[in-house]
Amino acid sequence: MSLLAVITARGGSKRIPKKNIKDFFGKPMLAYAIQAAQQSNLFDEIMVSTDDEEIAETARKFGAVVPFMRSEKTSDDYAIIYDVLDEVITEYKKRGKVFDTLCCIFPCVPFLTGEILRDAYSKLGDNDAVLPVCKFPVPIEWALKIENGIVSVLDRKACDIRSQDLEDRYFDAGMFYICRTEKIYEHKSLCPDKTAPYIIDAKLCEDIDTIEDWEEAEEKYQVYLNRINK
Repeated sequence: MSLLAVITARGGSKRIPKKNIKDFFGKPMLAYAIQAAQQSNLFDEIMVSTDDEEIAETARKFGAVVPFMRSEKTSDDYAIIYDVLDEVITEYKKRGKVFDTLCCIFPCVPFLTGEILRDAYSKLGDNDAVLPVCKFPVPIEWALKIENGIVSVLDRKACDIRSQDLEDRYFDAGMFYICRTEKIYEHKSLCPDKTAPYIIDAKLCEDIDTIEDWEEAEEKYQVYLNRINK
């Protein structure tokens, strides 16, 4: 079994300039993803897919490879992860390298560890993929909407059901995907039909898109450091 880690880190972040290489507790944000992949001891190669030379330089500094730069087509605001991975797989094939399994890791994952990656990979087994998920903190059936300054429930009947009588629901933790390469093409997706869940503690996931998200991640990470350093 050959495994490739693909860290997707394009440049041009608008809401947080240079987000992927911005300093986070003493090192570039991208370094956390690279080091988690290294510490997992899972991968035959750890590569960064980027269109930005400064990001590429940072990636190489921390031990990842950048064998080719991302194309203009897969670097714009409309490119999806499937397109990026298709390009990566194709470029590696041109170089005579084929990988059975891919792990796509997002670049802003300071809580990701090698242990998490190893544990998640152990769930692959006979499945086609593994997806890290977090549980919604409250039942989604209790969702509300606001229109014209007025709040209302989406489902009045569901709001009368006790939380313990409702099934737990989950959302994509937005940290990584592990998928058999052939299944990516078969389903045109990183979440094929036979995808195993890997449940992540909500304390360890943070979708970082805005300055407010970044500040919240800093607060959570300080708590995380305090806990692991006790």
